[in-house]
Amino acid sequence: MTEQSAKGKKNLTDDQLKRGLKSRHLTMISLGGAIGTGLFLGSGAAIHTAGPGGALLAYLIIGVMVYFIMTSLGELAAFMPTSGSFSTYATRFIDPALGFALGWNYWYSWAITLAAELSASTLIMKFWFPDSPSMLWSGLFLVIIFILNYLSVKGYGEGEYWFSFIKVATVIIFIIVGILMIIGVFNGKPIGFKNFTVGDAPFHGGFLATLGIFLAAGFSFQGTEIVGVAAGESENPGKTVPKAVRTIFWRVLLFYVLAILVIGLIIPYTNDTLQSENVMVSPFTQVFERAGLAFAASVMNAVILTAVLSAGNSSLYASTRMLYAMAKDGQAPRLFAKLNKRGIPVAALIMTAVVGMLAFLASIFGDGAIYIWLLNAAGVTGFIFWLGIAVSHYRFRKAFVAQGYSLEQLPYRAKWFPFGPIFATIVCLIVIIAQDYQAFLGGKVDWMSLTVAYISIPLFLVLWFGYKLIKRTKLIPLEKCKIDFDEFK
Repeated sequence: MTEQSAKGKKNLTDDQLKRGLKSRHLTMISLGGAIGTGLFLGSGAAIHTAGPGGALLAYLIIGVMVYFIMTSLGELAAFMPTSGSFSTYATRFIDPALGFALGWNYWYSWAITLAAELSASTLIMKFWFPDSPSMLWSGLFLVIIFILNYLSVKGYGEGEYWFSFIKVATVIIFIIVGILMIIGVFNGKPIGFKNFTVGDAPFHGGFLATLGIFLAAGFSFQGTEIVGVAAGESENPGKTVPKAVRTIFWRVLLFYVLAILVIGLIIPYTNDTLQSENVMVSPFTQVFERAGLAFAASVMNAVILTAVLSAGNSSLYASTRMLYAMAKDGQAPRLFAKLNKRGIPVAALIMTAVVGMLAFLASIFGDGAIYIWLLNAAGVTGFIFWLGIAVSHYRFRKAFVAQGYSLEQLPYRAKWFPFGPIFATIVCLIVIIAQDYQAFLGGKVDWMSLTVAYISIPLFLVLWFGYKLIKRTKLIPLEKCKIDFDEFK
């Protein structure tokens, strides 16, 4: 490579992205990434389906898997802090075709999620303003989220910091109030563990019911990996990324396991209101109301709105950075690799916002069928790119050792290797394959249900093998995987 071409390449590296995310931003992005409507609304349905014990077991197993995914991502991101994150890692340590497929799947998944959050925001606002037009709120929130991401990476970081702070504070208050109710402080009569003995609790429906909660639990945790995408724009990623990753275990224990335990102890799983996704009967709302706290529904609606805006904010950020990184690696049009003076990939930002808005409009005009299919196609992609992270980390560590480097040279080393990535790979594969096992029950296969559930898998394979055939890529030998200590300094 000539000196001139080397300089030209340097202009498109992450050095031009502004490292404006401080340690507190990254930690709160990590903390708040998994807290959303999956916890505030979806946890009740999980308990109703599998009982409190089944829901706890499912969330605990998926939580352990996510912990290993995050330690794998932490090792990769601390050593190679790039906004392309796992797309770049798969390209370097497995096969460029896999990196291409993972990158486009990730971009598509979060662009559609942006549309879903815009749809959710309108429903939430109609709690207070029932006669207001949907376009008013979706347009307003899209503008707010776009401006946060357009101004600077710090704008995204600050927005996410405060959104996450509200969510974290709510969960902590909920757990404290719930524990006080269980021991009898609020109602003067201890609840104890009696609701764990109702019906066939704590495990309702047996193993298959618990397995069915795995996918819902996985959806709840999606977003935790954004800390890896944000590593490319964080100050001193060698220290801040591992610090954020180390909070994962405690988040899983505190926010999900304790919250589900509190709900399961206070509200019997047989209560049909648990399966509703109406904020008026959210399990969080019900617990606060039983504690005698006035305006519980309004408060929880406001909290859920922050969760939706947080998810929309992160969706736009993550998908924009992935599109930028793929353009930089030659896997997307070069236009999307251009940055403005503030280090923002504006073309990628606009493209993602437009796709999100078009998908949202598809949900309004006509019968919404197009939007439903798009959303379902994005459904299981979270487990697909988590699978990519686990395999990329396994290959990276093997290549690192094969090329003669010492593990002491890594700024952060994931514990329990190789068990961690292998366990995460197995769990991800089980969920991907068995996500709609119900379609095979009852003696007659439900082909429509199968198509809707599994459509994302053939789409991913088409991207992977299509790129492989066109570019004729092959599995990269461990000795030839690109490991550069200076590239991301």
